[in-house]
Amino acid sequence: MSNITSGHSMTYNLLGNNYQVHVVKNEYRNGGTAIQLVDAEDGMPFATATIWIEGLAKDEVAIKDYSENVGMLSFLLENGIVENPSRIVDNGFVNIPVCKLK
Repeated sequence: MSNITSGHSMTYNLLGNNYQVHVVKNEYRNGGTAIQLVDAEDGMPFATATIWIEGLAKDEVAIKDYSENVGMLSFLLENGIVENPSRIVDNGFVNIPVCKLK
């Protein structure tokens, strides 16, 4: 597990409330990069920013920017975690942006 934010916290706005979080890179059990937000104060999981999609390149992530994660893509872009989406994957319910890690 590596802390992408290098020890400093970032502000994540959820439903009008600001939360201090660290952005952490993990790996899914079946391969692929996972990005999680953890509470900067207590280290508890706050949100999972990505979802696993088979066949992504090692430097790509699929961003969960729907449901309770609306706005996640903007947060990751604004904080220099990912590049603009290179493509969109339709999983049958929602369109999922695929981005390269910075």
